[in-house]
Formats: sequence, structure tokens, C-alpha cells
Amino acid sequence: MESRRWRLFNPILAGATGRDRAFASLGAGLAISAVGLLGLALHGDDLASPWIALPVAASAVLVFAVPSSPMAQPWPVIGGNGLSALVGVCVAQVLGGGAPAGGLAVMLAIGVMSVGRCLHPPGAAAALTATVGGSAVDSAGWLFPLDPVAASALMLVAAGWAFHRLSGHAYPHVKANPVATDDPLPSQRAGLRSEDVDAVLAKMGETFDIGRDDLGLLLTELEARMLTRERADLTCAEIMSRDVISVARDADPDVARRLLLDSGVRLLPVLDDDGRPVGGVGLRELAQPGCAVGDVMSPA
Repeated sequence: MESRRWRLFNPILAGATGRDRAFASLGAGLAISAVGLLGLALHGDDLASPWIALPVAASAVLVFAVPSSPMAQPWPVIGGNGLSALVGVCVAQVLGGGAPAGGLAVMLAIGVMSVGRCLHPPGAAAALTATVGGSAVDSAGWLFPLDPVAASALMLVAAGWAFHRLSGHAYPHVKANPVATDDPLPSQRAGLRSEDVDAVLAKMGETFDIGRDDLGLLLTELEARMLTRERADLTCAEIMSRDVISVARDADPDVARRLLLDSGVRLLPVLDDDGRPVGGVGLRELAQPGCAVGDVMSPA
């Protein structure tokens, strides 16, 4: 019973380490301070001017604590806050303030963010702020969605990009880049497929704060670990690539270099006139002088 009670206080973010949480806290604090100071420099000491949008503090939690979340990416942060604030201003112009106006603004903001593919929870707070924000918001008028809301969100995204260059996390989040062939990823050839992910999501009927591609990659890695334990008899034929990017032995090295860079593969099989492999070539081999691929390739 005691362990069940304490389970309620366990962290719900998978994969977050103590270092990640410390970096997130530090980054969010520094970013909000920087955004506020920059806004103060632009607006001066005029207390009637909202020099930082308060919902941006909630955006900082997403940008710094869960930078891989679809809701923490640049367009949801900037578009979700800015468009929602615009919705709130429109509602306030028609209905004025009060609880009904705030509820309507939040409702419409969620709809607009969903259609605009920029769903961002703090955006609802931006819409609500526009209807109940008081004199500071009123003084900004129609500029409120742009300055300070969108401007603050843009500065926060810039701060998040700069900070995560140091934290080791990619921001904006970069999805896995499969090799540019008709083959699926090697890890997907013998197991999980994208249609499997879609089918399970449709069956569960739930919305998860993780990108579809990232979810598929996570499940694929889990399956690979299980296969390692349970299917020691897995053969190369089950996972090998069949749509192979190759280059002719007499091709110009520039052709091979373009194929490598465009496709994302690290080594090209080199074929003779009969289509048989006679060697391999990568960027390391292409750094050597030669008139044809065959002059610099490594033997098969």
C-alpha cells in the first residue's frame, strides 16, 4: 500500500535523467530572464506595456524539459501562442472580458491550433490572457498577438536552440532520416512496420505527446532488443537491403560523391559491366585522386 501511494509521485517523463532536469531548469530560467530583459529594453520602464508574454513561461517548460515533444517545436511555440492570442483579441473585441469570453477564446484557440498544426498548451493561456489581461493587454491592442506574444515566443525558440546546442539534445527535434531507397529501414524489414503503428494507435484511440515517427523508432528499438534475446536464428536474408544504391566502376568520382551525400549511405557497392560487385567506395576512398571510381575503390 505504501509503495502504491508513493508511486503517484514518480516522474512521468520517460528517459529524463537528473542531468536533463537540471539543464532544463537552468535553461528555462536563463531564457525567460533573457527574453524579459530584451523586452524591457525594447519597451522601456513603461509598466503599461507588456514586455513579456506570461504564457511563454509555460512554453519554456516544453522547450527545455521535453525538446523532442511535437508541442515544443518552433512552429507550435510561435504559431500556437501567436494565433491563440489573436483569437483571444478577436473575442475580446466582440464580447469584452469575463468568463464566457475567456471560455470561448480557449475553445476557439484549440480549434485554430489543431487546424494550423501548431497545438501548444500555453497557447490556450495566451488566448485567455487576451480576454482577462487587464490594462497592460488593452494598451497593446491588436499588436498584442505580435508583440509581446509572438515576439517573446520567437526569442524563446532562439534561446532554446542555442541552449540545446550545449545540452546535447537536438532542437528543433530531428526525425530519423532513412536511407533514400525503396527499402524500409533495416530494423523494420523483419518486424515492426509503419502501418502497425497506425493500426495500434487507431485501436487505442488515445493521443500521445510523441511524434509518430519517434514512436515507431522507439518500438523498433525495443523489438530489436527482444529479437536479440528470442531470435538468435535471425538470418541476414530477412533484413538485408534489396534496393541497393550502387555505382559503376568507370563512373566519375563526383557521381559517387553525390550519390553518397544524397542517399545518406556510407558505402556504395562498385559494379563491373556485368553488374557484379568488385569493390566498395565511400567518402574516405573518394578523398584520394583518381579519374574513375575503380581507381580509388576498396576491393570487394
